[in-house]
Amino acid sequence: MPWNLDSDRPIFIQIIEKIQMDIISGLYAPGDKLPSVRELAQKAAVNPNTMQKALSELERTGLVYSQRTSGRYITEDTAMIAELKSTLAQDIVTQFLENMLRLGIPKEEVIPLISKIIEGDDHDTVRM
Repeated sequence: MPWNLDSDRPIFIQIIEKIQMDIISGLYAPGDKLPSVRELAQKAAVNPNTMQKALSELERTGLVYSQRTSGRYITEDTAMIAELKSTLAQDIVTQFLENMLRLGIPKEEVIPLISKIIEGDDHDTVRM
């Protein structure tokens, strides 16, 4: 099944974000070997050159490293992965708060609203 990539933003950036999310969510553990460029490109339904560009950028950041003859691996630096997770979480929360403000919901009403949803009877709204 192809990845859910849209044409509104550069594809290689979306690939980077997808792989980052796979790493911080635990789909790929520290030290795991990534599938080959061709395998990943096929899964994502993109050109292998686009996948190569994304993986090269992930290598540049240190999240992924390559072994010359055996492929690419996820960093074993768990502090780096934790920092990435924290940064992405902060970005998501910031976007959420900005959206709430656009809806006219002030910051002081956000926490009670979240608590109400989490503790409410409608468990289909939020799956935790």
